[in-house]
Amino acid sequence: MTRTEIAEIGKQAVLDKLFENSGYTNEQPLRLHQKGECCSAQKLMLEGCDFDLVYTPLKHLGYKAVLNVLGELYANLRQPASLSVVLGLSKRFCFEDVAQLWEGVLAACREHDVAQLSLELNPSVNGLAIGLAACGVQKKGVIEKIPASKNMDLICLSGHVGAAYMGLHVLEREKVAFTGTGEQPDLSKYKAVLASYLSPEIKPGIVKRFIEADALPSRGYFLTRGLGEAVIRLTRDTGLGAKVYLEKIPISSQTFAMAEEIDMDVVTAAMNGGDDYKFLFTVPIEKHDVIRKDFQDFEVIGHTARPDVGPVLVTPEGAELPIHAQGY
Repeated sequence: MTRTEIAEIGKQAVLDKLFENSGYTNEQPLRLHQKGECCSAQKLMLEGCDFDLVYTPLKHLGYKAVLNVLGELYANLRQPASLSVVLGLSKRFCFEDVAQLWEGVLAACREHDVAQLSLELNPSVNGLAIGLAACGVQKKGVIEKIPASKNMDLICLSGHVGAAYMGLHVLEREKVAFTGTGEQPDLSKYKAVLASYLSPEIKPGIVKRFIEADALPSRGYFLTRGLGEAVIRLTRDTGLGAKVYLEKIPISSQTFAMAEEIDMDVVTAAMNGGDDYKFLFTVPIEKHDVIRKDFQDFEVIGHTARPDVGPVLVTPEGAELPIHAQGY
């Protein structure tokens, strides 16, 4: 494999090559030309904390990093408009490495109709760092129609949770085995959970669907640190309680199988695993029929409640267990 040191061609030449034939101009600083209600989101991803390059392909990482910040815009009912990326690179990264990462970034930007894009490269002594700042817009008048949060709003989840955490466990386990033996592991039986962790997906039309169905959510959260953390944030932001029903939480059969294999409580994985890249929305109960008809890929997993209830997980037997999450 060809390896071109970045110092050989210079930073500016690298930037020019990465934008060549991409359809984007490296605008620095980005200037948002679209009119409407704006919203921004920022993320920082650090090697060793947020990703491990032993088992994470650079192209997958670039794609996932973009979704990590765009998801926050979608959760706030904004359409992505611009993205600024800053990479911190140590000496072990060559131009070809950066090009692979950038290929994933471009793929995500095109898929989600990001209109403006910028990139900056900086030196790093601690591996790879990825800083992202995104801006999203919405037509004037839409945000004003968002209903106030109230008791008995439906809590809706956009897909199954816990699989990404199980995928991470597979990768970490096989990394240890590979380090010891040097043999490539057979991961074919874990494709579903590995894809959930390495290659998450977000449907670009999620905001448009809510607008067209006239069912705007009162609140939205992007799940990167677990379902439990999002539910706690919901109660803190609204001053309401929240009841999540255990039997309503969507968990895939592959997640159940992996949890059994490593002797882990699957509920813990679903509530606190993280990296799910799913959405939690609260929708007025008056829109129940609309959600059931037009949002069949969503699951209604609970509802908001009186403030004194707090965030609780309701078991099939009716017991209400307080929801806990890291950081709270």
